Amino acid sequence: MWFKNLSVYRLATDWKPTQEELEDKLAKAAFVPGNKSDMNSMGWVPARENGMLAHALSGQYLLSLRIEKKLLPATVINQFTRVRAQEIEEQQGYKPGRKQMREIKEEVTDTLLPKAFSIFRDTRVWIDTQNHWLVIDAASATKADEVIGALAKVIDPLPLKSLYTEQSPAAAMTEWLLADEAPAMFSIDQDTELQSSSENKATIRYVRQSPEKEDVQKHIQSGKQCTKLALTWSDRISFVLSDNLIIKRIAPLDILKENQDMSAMDEEERFDADMTLMTAELAGLLSALVEALGGEKQTAK
Repeated sequence: MWFKNLSVYRLATDWKPTQEELEDKLAKAAFVPGNKSDMNSMGWVPARENGMLAHALSGQYLLSLRIEKKLLPATVINQFTRVRAQEIEEQQGYKPGRKQMREIKEEVTDTLLPKAFSIFRDTRVWIDTQNHWLVIDAASATKADEVIGALAKVIDPLPLKSLYTEQSPAAAMTEWLLADEAPAMFSIDQDTELQSSSENKATIRYVRQSPEKEDVQKHIQSGKQCTKLALTWSDRISFVLSDNLIIKRIAPLDILKENQDMSAMDEEERFDADMTLMTAELAGLLSALVEALGGEKQTAK
């Protein structure tokens, strides 16, 4: 249930969709497996097995975007293309030109596609209409943009904007490292990355160890900033904050698991209990993190 990564966006405060409204919109782009000639296919699937496309609980929604991709490596296509080109050369008495080679490659791809295996990737989306967050379980901007694009096709206009804070994450994390102290409710953990702003992007990483304060000072004096920092919030959730404000490697700590007895619940009740806990805790984390970064920057409409 728990999201592993958080790509965070702001929703308009007056956007309060009902479950029925979301369901109707998502149904127009529900996932349908691609046919034999499709390289990719995309659509919405239930966030909970056998559930609705928009799983709702107390103003919180979970969605899931499925992407199907055919596994057809370029090396395989090129290998079959060379064989086919050689056969055609023997038939016509001369090597195929560029245009003919493109046509051969397209023909080979069309022939191989029905035999290719499919892989599926589901990306979950959390819509918080109480605190006005839209959060995607994605560690890269590319994957997040993919989901935003799919949402924008069914929700028009999509009342969404990027999240900006008064202090940049890189500047804040660098300050915290220099002071060897995180803001209230946060503690610094052991994974750290510092990167130069110069063209060579020289990078220093500390994995499962904390850098010495003197080393941090030297790196910063040489022009580096902290671009990734492992943190724990309120002894409840550990994570890694990136300089682009993407939160990675989310992990609920034992204190949360110990307070959750689901032994007497059925599968649906357990799903909702997990969702209630996750959305409440992550909403608290996001609020505290934005405050630690100086508050939300108000941008012009």
